[in-house]
Amino acid sequence: MATVTETLPESPAARTGTPGRRPRDRFHRGPLRWVLLVISALVALLMVAPFVIMLLNAFKSPDDYSSNGPLSWPTEFYTHGLKVFWDRVDFPVKLWNSVWTSGLVAIFGVALSLLSAFAIGIGRVRGRLWIVGVFLLANMLPQEVLVYPLFRMMQNIGLNNSGWSIVLIFTVIQAAFGTYLLSSVLGTFPRALLEAASLDGANRWQILWRVIFPVVRPTLSVLLIFFFIWTWNEFFIPLVMLTTNDTQTVPIALSSLQGDKTLDVPTLNAGTLVSLIPTLLFFLFFQRTLTRGITAGAVK
Repeated sequence: MATVTETLPESPAARTGTPGRRPRDRFHRGPLRWVLLVISALVALLMVAPFVIMLLNAFKSPDDYSSNGPLSWPTEFYTHGLKVFWDRVDFPVKLWNSVWTSGLVAIFGVALSLLSAFAIGIGRVRGRLWIVGVFLLANMLPQEVLVYPLFRMMQNIGLNNSGWSIVLIFTVIQAAFGTYLLSSVLGTFPRALLEAASLDGANRWQILWRVIFPVVRPTLSVLLIFFFIWTWNEFFIPLVMLTTNDTQTVPIALSSLQGDKTLDVPTLNAGTLVSLIPTLLFFLFFQRTLTRGITAGAVK
């Protein structure tokens, strides 16, 4: 009886002559790997250094800061600066103003960006490229050009010194960037998928929420996080629009610590530390969402 012998394909390890060992990439060993590690460590150190200095000076007394400078270790754990900042600016009110204005801007800005980009990228309106160019130009305009007409507009509609003026203004500003970004993404959306949904009887609203929204949801999550942080850090327009303590936001509260001729550096650092904690917690809470949104679409 004849014996049939099956020949197995040769493995890559057998071809290389090193059984059981995986081939190494060019970054696994060599000087380039260590150069990249050193550069990354230096960049990380430069990014962390300002926060370390702020943390050191937040718990120094004014006398300690004047005597030993900003780079010395605190001689005592001084927390009076935190109490002074908390009481002087009425921080809980400022914190609530920043949270609700930034949150509403993030939600409204993302929703308006999605609807506008759907009309431009999927609806294929006439003059699409010109409209996208206008949105791009709007993002390039400095706030100093916009502040006076915006201030007069809010006065005319009765929203002067109101947090809703910040919500309306920055919803439009952030949505301009979001529309520019999403319209470019939706402009390359597969037409066959949209036609298949139309043949199944889906209307425009159903196509938006059942076909397009699940695909662009990671991108919308990234925009939501960015819109919140960008609005939280805004200073110039809120400074002009909000004129009383009960409507102002956290960045304006920090600027109120600086006098005309004097500056309490430890109290300012303590206030900056307290103001940084909410955004840091927000970023850490949504870090995984941000990572997934940025890398979405890299592997299909």
